[in-house]
Amino acid sequence: MTTARSRDALRTTGVLAWLTVYLVLLFGIPSRLVFHPLGSAGAPSTLFGLASALVWFLAQLWRSASVAGPRRPVRIALTYFLVTVGISYVAAMTRPIDSDEISPADVAVLVVISWSGALLTAHDGLTKLRDVEVLVRRFAFIGGLMALVGLAQYVTKQPLVDRIAIPGLTAVSDVSAAFRNGLVRISGTATSPIEFGALLSILLPLALHGALHPAGRGFLRRWFPVATISLALALSMSRSAYIGLAVCMVVLLVGWPPALRWRVGGSFVVVAGVLAAGVPRLFSSVRGMFSGVKDDPSITSRTDSYAVAWQFFTDAPWFGRGLGTFLPKYRIFDNNYLGLLVSGGIVGTVAFLAIPITAIVVLVRRRRRWADPQSRDLALSLVAGILAGAVSLAFFDGFGFPMTMGTLFLALGIAGALIRLHPSDRDPDRPPPAVDVEPPTALPGPSTALTPRTEPLDTRRARRVGSTDGSR
Repeated sequence: MTTARSRDALRTTGVLAWLTVYLVLLFGIPSRLVFHPLGSAGAPSTLFGLASALVWFLAQLWRSASVAGPRRPVRIALTYFLVTVGISYVAAMTRPIDSDEISPADVAVLVVISWSGALLTAHDGLTKLRDVEVLVRRFAFIGGLMALVGLAQYVTKQPLVDRIAIPGLTAVSDVSAAFRNGLVRISGTATSPIEFGALLSILLPLALHGALHPAGRGFLRRWFPVATISLALALSMSRSAYIGLAVCMVVLLVGWPPALRWRVGGSFVVVAGVLAAGVPRLFSSVRGMFSGVKDDPSITSRTDSYAVAWQFFTDAPWFGRGLGTFLPKYRIFDNNYLGLLVSGGIVGTVAFLAIPITAIVVLVRRRRRWADPQSRDLALSLVAGILAGAVSLAFFDGFGFPMTMGTLFLALGIAGALIRLHPSDRDPDRPPPAVDVEPPTALPGPSTALTPRTEPLDTRRARRVGSTDGSR
């Protein structure tokens, strides 16, 4: 007879395996490979995300209506955004619309549902803090493998992913090596170097969290994702990647204890110095990206887009012209928020921004009450990654790059799960959930700044009682 404990274990294993498959499809298969009959919506990760949304919906139908749970602020914010997407879609389909805008609008709705499916599966499917930690480690490790592909591209000066052929999938675009100032711009399995750098800035804080909390893993397994992701970020030759890296490091350095702050921060400074000395042209190119912004045509193109965006925005300011209907033939904004303001209006843009803002604000508030240092550090890492991803969207059209948005939405789902599995601010007397944690560490060497007391309180009391009554 199946017990409740075995059913819970089976569910946990199934959710972790399901999300791991999603990560493999998201990072392992180049975005250019799709099921041809489905067009832009035929990416394997997109289809798997749609399946995730369907499974989550069916699970809600089977769930007992009498089961009460804690409030889910991230899920509530996502619901508002999905409602605005639906309203915007209906408005687009009921107005005069060009025929070539209809299919992109359909695809836009499908991919948003797909990203939401990944978010909701992680948000509601992870039932223990240990499961959250396992998913975070897998997230970082698979991202580290993709970063390794990018490093191989840098060494060989070849795209490499053009040699990947998967039966049943068709390449919808060509791929070639990109260069800037004579240096190759790496992209891994992503569509472009900009997308590659943006998603790595989301993953780096999670990789650092996994490295600082061993969980019985050896040195190589812990620090491999950190090494590959940070090195790939440094060599990405992407302005948005460097801004995202700066954002996440500032958040981490402000939130970490002083001892850890100096160790990790000092290590990154040393690595940056070695790279500057070993690849001097890299340092001068990065400096030129920010010192010569006035003469940079990519910056000029972005600033010139404001007047064009205003013309389209005034036609439908509240719910926009419809997600996905603003085609490249009109303008390429290279700013996701500007494009969202045109296609989703004020309401849609605010609703989308509410998702990462809600996750960040709630994580910052909740972690102050948490006694578990490992969960506090994970909350800080998620805040850093989500904020870096949200900032990066201001420098490219993230909705047109499924890998970045899949990464960001999954990180938001993990944040929602972490919030759900910890006591609420409104219920401070509720006992914290059971969790198996490992003492966190910093870089190799002794550190006690974050070492938790994992021994149960009842056990410590019993020991003190035994020592005072003479029983040994």
